[in-house]
Amino acid sequence: MLVESVYRSEDLPITDRFDCWRTLVGQTHAPVEVISHYREDFRVFQRTVSLGAVSVWPASFQPVLFRRTPQLIRESDPEGLHVTLPLKGTLCVSRERNDASYGPYSLNILRTSRPFEVRAVEGSDGLHTGVGLEVPVALLPVPGHQLDRLTGLRLSAGEGLGALLAQLLTQLTTGTHAYQPADGPRLGTVLVDLLSALFAHALDADTLVPPESHRQTLVLRIRAFVRSHLHDPQLTPRSIAAAHDISTGYLHRLFQHEEETIAAWIRHQRLDHARRDLGDPALCTTPIHAIAARWGFPRAADFTRVFRAAYGMPPSDYRNHALTSVRVDASPSQSRTHR
Repeated sequence: MLVESVYRSEDLPITDRFDCWRTLVGQTHAPVEVISHYREDFRVFQRTVSLGAVSVWPASFQPVLFRRTPQLIRESDPEGLHVTLPLKGTLCVSRERNDASYGPYSLNILRTSRPFEVRAVEGSDGLHTGVGLEVPVALLPVPGHQLDRLTGLRLSAGEGLGALLAQLLTQLTTGTHAYQPADGPRLGTVLVDLLSALFAHALDADTLVPPESHRQTLVLRIRAFVRSHLHDPQLTPRSIAAAHDISTGYLHRLFQHEEETIAAWIRHQRLDHARRDLGDPALCTTPIHAIAARWGFPRAADFTRVFRAAYGMPPSDYRNHALTSVRVDASPSQSRTHR
């Protein structure tokens, strides 16, 4: 699990909730004025995930106004870049000579060294929900005057590099149990590389992005492509390379820097999805060969062989063991223990 902290307003006395969260925002992002009509009984939930020099903070909170003034900038400036991905609700942003609104799956860019005012409008559930990303400006290969241009743009999180960035951010909001603490700085580097590539694309200035960022961005695009085509038994290194206009040899060289070869990673992903389906009670009547075919194993014998090699037992035994464990965990005697 990654290093993270959790803030729940209900864990504090009503009179302390708003002020404690305002302090937390100042520590997570930068000192800001925070104003809300709901401060007397403020509702907020925030997780802060540490990824080395980078941090990600998914949060849900009642409508507020954030204001970073010239005086606050003079008093304290971490020289950071803030990226917000709204998920529910709208952000109404005022900057120097620029006003804009950002709905779900658009990206808002702010600099801690520039004044701004952000009004977070609630979604249908009464809360504004989004993901914040904090990156030190020093980590980005983009000159300051170019960053100022970016803060006036509305970048899409629904396609291209913006979608890749949003996919990783939203994945982190669902939980970090699949990662080890040592993965944090690596994920931070991936986020910085993706953000650099997105900025370069937006500014039409590919020379800003170092070769390593180009490589990492291409690997991420390939991984996303593979995940969406795992069901296709014709998914091969050759077909993947063709879909990305690169040679098969270059594809293999890209994955020399990764933990697994491209073929091994595809097999690992297919097996992991099949394993989860075998342990799903909702799919207990689905034949094993149908689950295998769903994840790119058209030959049942081949699936059984590679599954046994990966997990030490045939698929049928794994399913029986997994479903038996689920039934035991759901038994009445277990559910009464905390009444």
